[in-house]
Amino acid sequence: MDISTLASGLDTIWVVLTAAMILLMEGGFALLEAGFVRQKNAVSIIMKVFVDITFGALVFYFIGFAFMYGKDFAGLIGTSGFMMGGDLTHIKLSISNDTYWLFQCAFVIAVISIVSGAVAERINFRAYILYTIAMTGLIYPVAGHWVWSVGGWLGSLGMIDFAGSAVIHALGGASALAAAIFIGPRIGKFSENGTPNIVPPSNLPLASVGAFILWFGWFGFNSGSTLSATNGSIGHIAVTTMLAAASGGASCILFTMFRYRKADPPMVINGSLAGLVGITAGCAFVSDIVAIVIGAICGIAMVFATEFLESKRVDDPVGAFAVHGVSGSIGALALGLFAKPELTEGIGQGYSGLFYGGGWSLLGVQALGLIIVIVWGFGMTWIAFKLINLFIPARVSRDEELVGLDVGTHGVPAYSQDDDFIELTKLKKS
Repeated sequence: MDISTLASGLDTIWVVLTAAMILLMEGGFALLEAGFVRQKNAVSIIMKVFVDITFGALVFYFIGFAFMYGKDFAGLIGTSGFMMGGDLTHIKLSISNDTYWLFQCAFVIAVISIVSGAVAERINFRAYILYTIAMTGLIYPVAGHWVWSVGGWLGSLGMIDFAGSAVIHALGGASALAAAIFIGPRIGKFSENGTPNIVPPSNLPLASVGAFILWFGWFGFNSGSTLSATNGSIGHIAVTTMLAAASGGASCILFTMFRYRKADPPMVINGSLAGLVGITAGCAFVSDIVAIVIGAICGIAMVFATEFLESKRVDDPVGAFAVHGVSGSIGALALGLFAKPELTEGIGQGYSGLFYGGGWSLLGVQALGLIIVIVWGFGMTWIAFKLINLFIPARVSRDEELVGLDVGTHGVPAYSQDDDFIELTKLKKS
């Protein structure tokens, strides 16, 4: 066996394993969101995650991958690769196209899961299925093509987004915001004068376990984006990922102790996730100290963003926009400031941040790309829900929301004794 064959085999194992780590993050999303919402809606969260995995994977196989990584048309969209067929010779990697699809499939499932939490406890399940098809088949793949595909117009301008602070998180956060605004707040979340009411999470230990699973999966998310087991930057990527997450959580602990006189558990959970989101774009291209700075900024910004949304009567039960939209934006822009030349040598010339002598060019491209991705995600999600709402109500009925989606939509509570379930079944049949 020659060296190139061995390297290709190692790369394949690495990418498949990291793809599996990213897919495990769906368990993290499920536990995190189930813990943040009320007990009567825990099953509905789990079902939406299953929609993400099942419909998301199938739609991405049939059309999404082609639109994202197919042969480029005018820098805007891919035109080959439907069901992994057609001309994909422009994809030049040491791994097979099937392996590459699996890794990218894990990414697209993560994107739609961001939106899931923002519309928790009041979205119509059938409408969510249709939106999942729109996101995984068109909205995310087109934005991804612009930045990551061969010939994509934003990538050609020089935009960097190593593992997706903009393409995945800012896009997902903007889409989550549009969905939350369109569907409206939960019943009772805001009083008549606009004051937000506290809706206590049902299970914070469960949510924290979900966050730890997401944290674990993020090492696959970021380090796996090298697409190579022999890439020398894997260790550095893992270190910056760890430091940013720790910094996001630590800054949130200290800031909430100062602001609220106590460390706020849901905020701290989201603070660590915000740090992870923020470092995703530049994990390979910034120093350890910069990773700590990015994480700290994201952790604090997430708190302000959460408070701002509530002041505007926008109900985001799990903080999807504050964690993903805001922190993803910070991470994408931070690259324009802190990209270190010696760390970006492998991706071409001229990739230096403002603070490393690169001038304003990279920051400008990052800002332009970020704005385009956010506008695309928000606008297309709004249009998608407008169209869906013409045929299926995007929101459940008032009675169904008050009873809870677990029983109202899926016919089973998350937590029940056998006798309780028997009585519930009788009630449904009567």
